[in-house]
Amino acid sequence: MISITFQKVTIILVLSLLLSTVIGVASYVLGDTSPDKEKVSVYECGFAPYDNPGNPISIRFFLIGILFLVFDLEISLLLPWSVSSHLISLPGIWLIFIFVFILTWGLLYEWIKGGLEWE
Repeated sequence: MISITFQKVTIILVLSLLLSTVIGVASYVLGDTSPDKEKVSVYECGFAPYDNPGNPISIRFFLIGILFLVFDLEISLLLPWSVSSHLISLPGIWLIFIFVFILTWGLLYEWIKGGLEWE
């Protein structure tokens, strides 16, 4: 029974790798690679760009974005735990508390250091 499942998984893996290789090669061979004005210009939602595209982004914006990603991932980890709370044992509950404590501690650290202030 296990060998049949292994054979099916191997066939699917080989077919998916073959298909992705064929599509990648076809895209490379058939794709248009000639640069023109639209391809080399900066896209600003259909409007002409206001600034030089070489200006770096704000470090504050970058840090707020990283903080958002951390807490977005936190929610995606805590939601399944909250749905299956009746299945979690005591060590699992302690693990959840430690996880939330570390995230709260990191948020307080950012708040005290002024990382959440927008200037």
